[in-house]
Amino acid sequence: MAEMNAPRSDSAGSGLRVAFLGLGVMGYPMARHLAQAGHEVCVYNRTASRAQAWAKEMAEYRIAPPAATPREAAAGAQAVFMCVGNDSDVREVVCGEHGALAGMQAGSVLVDHTTASASLARELANLAAAQNVGFVDAPVSGGQSGAENGVLTVMCGGKPEHFAHTEALMTSYARAVTLLGDVGAGQLAKMVNQICVAGVVQGLAEGLAFGQAAGLDMTRVLEVISKGAAQSWQMEQRGPTMIADEFDFGFAVDWMRKDLGLVLDEARQNGARLPLTALIDQFYADIQNMGGGRWDTSSLIRRL
Repeated sequence: MAEMNAPRSDSAGSGLRVAFLGLGVMGYPMARHLAQAGHEVCVYNRTASRAQAWAKEMAEYRIAPPAATPREAAAGAQAVFMCVGNDSDVREVVCGEHGALAGMQAGSVLVDHTTASASLARELANLAAAQNVGFVDAPVSGGQSGAENGVLTVMCGGKPEHFAHTEALMTSYARAVTLLGDVGAGQLAKMVNQICVAGVVQGLAEGLAFGQAAGLDMTRVLEVISKGAAQSWQMEQRGPTMIADEFDFGFAVDWMRKDLGLVLDEARQNGARLPLTALIDQFYADIQNMGGGRWDTSSLIRRL
């Protein structure tokens, strides 16, 4: 691939022209942070009314009108970001006559924040390279609150020059943006993250259920053990709501099962043994069967 162009200042101001595809609970605030950082943002969303609502909210900033297609949004952009649902959604947004790649200019970079497969990342990188477009797979951690507050953790895979082209842009909604290796490394790192999260949540669910069965004041117990070796983000953020039996928020079980499916597929290919992860995936299937597909992942305690 030819050497990537350095990010250029937009003639109308100091920001860059960028596109953001997918305005779900994560993408909506991420695109907002880009606009608030002074960049000219053009958004696309499959449900057009969502994009119109975003544009209305951000009218005081230097934004472009919402696009009717990903191709239209990507036209003239120096970087295109996307955050959609799964592998098939990514292909729908990127590929084909109306996909983002059809509108991207040589020297620009496509960044995928979707939690997807590492094989898809490599596939997209090859498609992008064929038209001198860079690619970075960049799944995020931090949930909706992290996106809203601009403090996400971004795990990236790609070539250093492509990462450098987009790193500063990503810091508008993240507190940590790290290149971990070649294309696919970001998705693989996110899989590590989800393996660890699933184990911690199940352990927390069992501990809290045990304490409740023993008749302990679990609010006080959490206050004590969160100051010791058992402390975790999940304990501090989800422990109190688990005790209160509240799950109508946060990262949905349906999405965690999608992520763990990616993990288990990758493990079958690389030979990694994940007995606990496979078991917890089935526990999440139990939650879905209870009607809790949209409950937060901390709802594992419900099945206990």
